[in-house]
Amino acid sequence: MVMRSVLLSATALACLAFGAYAQQPTKIGVISVQNAIVGTKDGQKASAELETKVAPKKKEFDTRQAEIAQLQDQYNKGGNLMSDDARNQLARQIDEKKKRLERDVQDAQEEMQAEQQRLLQGLSQRVMAVIEKYAKDNGFTMILDDSNPNTPVLWASTAVDITQDIISLYDKNSVNGAPASAPGLPGTAAPKSPGTPGPAAAVKPSASR
Repeated sequence: MVMRSVLLSATALACLAFGAYAQQPTKIGVISVQNAIVGTKDGQKASAELETKVAPKKKEFDTRQAEIAQLQDQYNKGGNLMSDDARNQLARQIDEKKKRLERDVQDAQEEMQAEQQRLLQGLSQRVMAVIEKYAKDNGFTMILDDSNPNTPVLWASTAVDITQDIISLYDKNSVNGAPASAPGLPGTAAPKSPGTPGPAAAVKPSASR
């Protein structure tokens, strides 16, 4: 009987504890971490810096793409009037220029991605720390990143989107426009940074008409 009473008491306590937990509201927020990062003043500054570095390459690639398009147009319109040797030589020239441009574009993209990672990696860690503090201060149970393709957010109300709140909080706690450590989180290990956003991967040449 004593054992049975103990078990019943334990069961009753477990039910009460579960009931109390179940009554606590589950507060879930949604954020676009990528938009939050590039939306901060530091993110905008980093994006502008990257765009400045990308611009000369993009201009060069556009010029080379236009040259290829001109040669292709020449081949299409005058191919029948050329000798076989001249036509074949022009075709080889076009092909070589296309391949060289593709290689250079790929190299430039890899270079820009590395530079982008350098500029934004530290910033993304600081933004993640701000998100963590905001979530704790406001009683969130979970924050979902809908800019991450691995996060299965099918739909979310704009009322639970905290992206702008995080941007404002980060900028408010930055010092003279310089990045600041997350406020109120002394000794907190830097959280893992998300996939780095791509504000300026525009090294591809414009599509020729």
